[in-house]
Order: sequence, then C-alpha cells, then structure tokens
Amino acid sequence: SHGIAQVKSVTGNKILRLLKKNGLAPALPEDLYCLIKKAVAVRKHLEKNRKDKDSKFRLILIESRIHRLARYYKRARQLPGNWKYESSNASAWVA
Repeated sequence: SHGIAQVKSVTGNKILRLLKKNGLAPALPEDLYCLIKKAVAVRKHLEKNRKDKDSKFRLILIESRIHRLARYYKRARQLPGNWKYESSNASAWVA
C-alpha cells in the first residue's frame, strides 16, 4: 500500500484523525482488518490444500494475533465490547 506523504505537516493532523472528523473512518482498525484479510486468504488456500500442515499452523498464529489485537482494541474502546472474531463471518468484513 502507498502512503500519502506530508499530510501531518500540511494539515497538522494525521490522516485517520481527518477521516474520523469527517465521518469517513473505517469500522475496523487497519491492522486488524489486514490480519482478518490474511486469515481469510489462508482459509481459502486450506480449502483447496487440505494437507498443508504449515498453513494450518500459520492460520492458528494469525487468528491468535487477531484475538490479541481485538482484546486490546476493546480495552481502548475502539471496538464495541461485544465484538467477536468468527471465521465464518470474517469474509463478510473483508469483502
């Protein structure tokens, strides 16, 4: 992905703060969104390649990172307290 250079020096605010101010901020934080996107891609890969043990292990690691990050964002009140990651709904968040 490509960043937008010098926004903070020009406007005095970061990009995400400008988006929140105008009501255009994403529902999920960017790092959590990218991890969910990665988990969906690995699940799709595992549907075709059932015997890929390494991908199965990596999926467990990715999903544990998602749960850890979600716990942090719930504490920081950037996610609602009842938000929960479920692999069955994950593709809907990414799409």
